[in-house]
Amino acid sequence: MSLHSLAIRVACCSIFIAGTLATSVQAETAEDGSAMTVSDGKTVSMEYTLTLENKDVVDTNVGREPLKFTQGSHQIIPGLETALEGMKKGDSKQVTIEPKDAYGDPQPEAIQEVPIDKIPPEARKVGATLQGKDAQGGVVHPRVTEVKDQVVVLDFNHPLAGKTLNFDVKILDVEHESAP
Repeated sequence: MSLHSLAIRVACCSIFIAGTLATSVQAETAEDGSAMTVSDGKTVSMEYTLTLENKDVVDTNVGREPLKFTQGSHQIIPGLETALEGMKKGDSKQVTIEPKDAYGDPQPEAIQEVPIDKIPPEARKVGATLQGKDAQGGVVHPRVTEVKDQVVVLDFNHPLAGKTLNFDVKILDVEHESAP
């Protein structure tokens, strides 16, 4: 896998997709009066907390703006999208997502050594995150994993690659997209 395709994979696999929905949405219930279920094409509003196996909280939106996405549009990681299918407004669930259904396994070719003089002095420390562009102009965010005499080792893998992710989710609303 090239760094370009890895960078695209990382960008495409973000939990969040930047931007807003251009279409209007309207809350609905099924014809029998029951709540609509999460299914392809429905706009879902969700509250979540993401933890790792060691119970460290990685991210949460509890008490903040809900995550809003269109089910089936690959705006969230595949394993979570699959796990939400069929849930209804008000439903809560704990979901464990294996790496293959989240950010994949770390790719050894995504580890690069860069001459130390190409790295800003303040970023020459383990744990620093840099921002740059790949050959095609895509934004990348490598992390410094090692600093040697003449080179800095950068990891272009997604920070959650290789990790099992645990989500506590609550469906706040399920809406359908209405025509513009």
